[in-house]
Order: sequence, then structure tokens, then C-alpha cells
Amino acid sequence: MDCPLQSDKSQVFAHADPHAVSEYVNRHVGSHCILMPNHGKPSASLSHRPLANLDLCRISYGGSVRVTSSALGTLYHLQILLKGHCLWRGGEGEHHFIPGELLLINPDDPVDLTYSDDCEKLIVKIPASFLDKACSDNQWRRPSEGIRFSPRHNLGELDGFSSLLGLVCDEAESEHALPLIQEKYASIIAGKLLALLKSNVSYDPLSDGNPSFEHLSQFIEENIKKDINLEHLAQLGQMSLRSLYALFEKSAGTTPRQYIRQRKLESIRNSLSDPRMGARSITEISLDYGFLHLGRFAENYKKAFGELPSETLRRHS
Repeated sequence: MDCPLQSDKSQVFAHADPHAVSEYVNRHVGSHCILMPNHGKPSASLSHRPLANLDLCRISYGGSVRVTSSALGTLYHLQILLKGHCLWRGGEGEHHFIPGELLLINPDDPVDLTYSDDCEKLIVKIPASFLDKACSDNQWRRPSEGIRFSPRHNLGELDGFSSLLGLVCDEAESEHALPLIQEKYASIIAGKLLALLKSNVSYDPLSDGNPSFEHLSQFIEENIKKDINLEHLAQLGQMSLRSLYALFEKSAGTTPRQYIRQRKLESIRNSLSDPRMGARSITEISLDYGFLHLGRFAENYKKAFGELPSETLRRHS
């Protein structure tokens, strides 16, 4: 990964007994058992931070270890391999995960993993109820049997997700973390997973026919504070991504992504211009609309309106 994930601030164990680390994981991350070789003295390490409804855990057992669990119960595990390799055994056979690959373990999936001596991974623990809520918030249809993801994914193919993980880890370690902002980050993680990873979640169309640009524009307005995925938008329009781009070029003279960004910026400008907004900060409002890189947000805002958001706020305060 290009961005660091968790610093020494989050370290719980260093050069520790793997069984002590395993016991901690059982209490905070998920129930499992480990099987270690009888020879050698492996040295394990673990970093851990909660973030709203999530738990972030960076773990290395320092030796070859087999990790098993009958199931995770009501939890999903998002596991990103950072170093070494990890053999996964599942319903689709076996696969050696390498750095940059992502494993998504569903609540009822048996766990059978073998770490290499140098294996290190980041585990994100996600309660099933939290993903259910994200599905409902985005007006997606949750299957009656529960949300199930495909297990194997390439992190490099998930647009912006690597950078998002880095931001989330930084926020979890912040000395001045605010619960509202942490909840916003956690919601973005859940929404991104549902939007980017292959799953059994279905997306309700806006209408029985092929929606017009006005219908898609209305959907964007109604969900302006959410992370609107273009693939989802194309599904709502019952068209290909290429057709979606052609529709927005014809109707708005721009791309779908630029159109969504402009509408978000305009909504933020309206909020900053409203004297009734009170003491809410620019940072808080921009995060409401999914702008995680505040410097880039300010640049886009000035390009769109010829002034910084702070200048807009000052003129109307």
C-alpha cells in the first residue's frame, strides 16, 4: 500500500507471545483459534483502534500460523494483506493472497487461513447491522438472507479505497477526534464496500422504463450528501457506463462525476451562505458531503465560485 496504516500510537503488543495477541483479538476483533508450529519462538505484534462502529487491527504473528473459526457470527472482516502472503481456503477453493489483495469474510463463512512467517495484514471489523443500515441509507435492496460479498478483490481496482483507508486510520489515531466525524468516515467505508465490491445486494431502478436525465438528476439531489457510485447510477438508469457518460455530456455538458461534484459544491455554498447554519465549521459541512481532502475541496470550491469557502462564510456571518 502507498499510504501508511496505523502508527506506533495504536500499538498494543510488540515482540509478544502469539497466544497473548490471539486472546486480545478474540476479545476485540473476532473469535478464532490459532495453531502454531512447535519449533521456534515467533514474535507477534498488534495495533488496534476503534472508530465509531468499526475496529481497525494491524496484526503480525511473526511466524507461520493457521487461523480458523467456524464463523464470525454477526461480523464482517475486511482483510488487506500488507506483507508476506496468506493461504485462504474457502468455498471457491484455495488462493494465496499477496500484498494489495483484499479478502472479505462474511459472517457465516468458515475461516481457514495460513499466514507466512512475514505476513502482516490490516483487519477492519464491521458489524452486520452497520452494513444493513448503509444499504438502507443508500436505498439499496438488502437480500433476506443477509448481505454476502465475494471473497477476493484487488485493492488497486477499488477507486480511492486505499487512500480512504489511510485517512480512516489517521482519524482513528487523532488526539482531537470527534465522534461525528468518525461516524461519517465509518459510514463512507460501509457505503464504499457496498458500492465497489461484488455482492448480492441489488439496486432498485428509479422507474420501470429507462429514466431520463431529470430522473437521475433528481436522484443525485435526493442523495447529494452520500457517496454516489457511477456504476450504481448506471444501474438505476438501466444503461451502460458509456451510455451514462453520453447522457450527461448531452444533457449537462459534463461528465457524471463532475456534475455530482458541482452539485455538492453548490449545496455547500448554499449552506455557507445561510446565516441560520450557526456554529458549524467548514470542515464539518464539507465532510457531510463526502469531501475528505479538505485542501482539494477548497481548491475545487474556489475554482467553481472564485472565492474560498472561508470567504463565503465570512461574507454571510
